[in-house]
Amino acid sequence: MMATYSLANERLRALEDIEREIGAILQNAGTVILELSKEKTNERLLDRQAAAFTASVQHVEAELSAQIRYLTQVATGQPHEGSSYSSRKDCQMALKRVDYARLKLSDVARTCEQMLES
Repeated sequence: MMATYSLANERLRALEDIEREIGAILQNAGTVILELSKEKTNERLLDRQAAAFTASVQHVEAELSAQIRYLTQVATGQPHEGSSYSSRKDCQMALKRVDYARLKLSDVARTCEQMLES
């Protein structure tokens, strides 16, 4: 039973790390948008920020996919370390938050790409 709580806490910490990284991505996007609004933009800064943004989005997407795979295993009753109704409900809510975060990240990426193209 203790191992189950440890695993659950580890999963929650991973989701919190992902959430923090999403916050950093949004800050990065804000920096790019602010720089693009200037008359004379710093191309090197934009290149660095765009590369950091892309790398972070790819990392978040990979981490979210790993979380979704795990939650799918739990939700479909495949072998895993412990389960309960509460855990399943938490997983469902986490999946909804993950889907929402993916949607928002996609919107931010699309906006940044459009701004970089113009």
